Amino acid sequence: MKKILTLCAAAVCLGLLAGNLATAGQPNIVFILADDLGYGDLACYNPESEIPTPNLDRMAAEGIRFTDAHSPCTVCTPTRFSLMTGQMAFRVPNGGRVFSGAGGPSLIAPDKFTLPGMLRDQGYKTACFGKWHIGLTFYDADGEPIHKGGPDGVSRIDYSRDIDGGPLDCGFDEFFGTACCPTTDWLYAYMDGKQIPVPPTGTLDKSTLPKHPYANDNRPGEVAPDFDLEEVDIKFLEKSQQFLRTQVKESPDQPFFLLHSTQAVHLPSFPGRKFKGATQSGPHGDFIFELDYVVGELLKTLEELGVDDNTIVMFSSDNGPEVPAVYHMRHDHGHDGARPWRGVKRDNYEGGHRVPLIARWPGKIAAGSTSDQLTSLTDVVATVAEITGATVPSGDAEDSYSMWPAMTGSDDDTPIRPYLLMQGFAGKKWLAIRQGKWKYLAHQGSGGNNYETHPMLKEYALPNTAPSAPGQLFDLESDPGETTNLALEKPEVADHMSQLLRSAIE
Repeated sequence: MKKILTLCAAAVCLGLLAGNLATAGQPNIVFILADDLGYGDLACYNPESEIPTPNLDRMAAEGIRFTDAHSPCTVCTPTRFSLMTGQMAFRVPNGGRVFSGAGGPSLIAPDKFTLPGMLRDQGYKTACFGKWHIGLTFYDADGEPIHKGGPDGVSRIDYSRDIDGGPLDCGFDEFFGTACCPTTDWLYAYMDGKQIPVPPTGTLDKSTLPKHPYANDNRPGEVAPDFDLEEVDIKFLEKSQQFLRTQVKESPDQPFFLLHSTQAVHLPSFPGRKFKGATQSGPHGDFIFELDYVVGELLKTLEELGVDDNTIVMFSSDNGPEVPAVYHMRHDHGHDGARPWRGVKRDNYEGGHRVPLIARWPGKIAAGSTSDQLTSLTDVVATVAEITGATVPSGDAEDSYSMWPAMTGSDDDTPIRPYLLMQGFAGKKWLAIRQGKWKYLAHQGSGGNNYETHPMLKEYALPNTAPSAPGQLFDLESDPGETTNLALEKPEVADHMSQLLRSAIE
């Protein structure tokens, strides 16, 4: 097993290449975050994929593809918090929550260090378009805060009042998108800055929406008249393209940071009208194809604007694929979005959190390269800080490690991270840790889905080979499918991993 280094914490590594990079002018940064996209959903990760993803395949061919990258959590809200802060969400109050409707307040506390705030301090123009889902504070007619996630909370919103705790309060200069999941929420309306300019006028009529196995996630929420559930991702794309064109034209010397946060491919799978039937893999396949189109259009826009060579573009997903998507795609189309891993969204098994991670920067990142460095989306903060020469204050982004050496090939295949933390559904209750080939789940079961009772997951249930152990220990080198719990057979390793987890929590 490779020697594990305990150096390279974010605060130690930052600034090593700052001088070289800064003198050449600060690079632009674009991060594209997909929703519920699995490791096996992309052809460049899964040779048996049934869905064409030419633009993401091209991005991987022109950059680096990480094969051991992970979302910090197996559900969306905590992962998005961790991407923005470099900190695992279980470390903050309500860090296991998934918001809906008018839910909040934001997991990002006022004045907390954030990735966009760090870049804005470096002179960057910062913008976020798409799904926010880290929590907000809406107000009622009396000015009282609303922190209820159901329909009652949405019914109380006073749309004349500013919304607090959102992107503009967390380091972004511009925002257009949705409070939570765009097409499965109690609130179907676009937010622009700190306002919802076109409020809901009625309840969603589900009878007008497509009907198929991937279309059953819509809550009967309130909907705005300009909110087309089938064209959400194209709306987000247009906003990001408009930002890029305006920024390059009006402020060509100012670097920018764009977070493009898609609806695709979170259920319900509502591909835009021009993408229906675009693949042979049904609505969800069409939706993944639309996501790939969005990535291609953003890359094309950068090229057309002449800023492609000075822009690092990163792409990933907030967690693994959703249960109905995996079940129906396996049964109906022979496509496995979790391949080759065990588990799906919400699970602490690999399929719940091992995700695609691709980075492209012509001339700086070698084309066609791959890395098996153990990494997490928490590492984006430290990586970007090293690239831009920014300083992360001591005590912030404590779960972030710079992957820049891996991106440039200067890591010599030496592990950067001493370990990796993973957070299942419900926060601190379900935690796991990885070190080298060893993975320890500090719980029994998946940490998310109940395979014994879920009608779509029963057929994928595996026997626990050590049910009396306090946790689950897997050797991912010899058992990548996590089929054999070695916690009782290798007690010394299980104890080491358990103690390491406790130290990491402390």
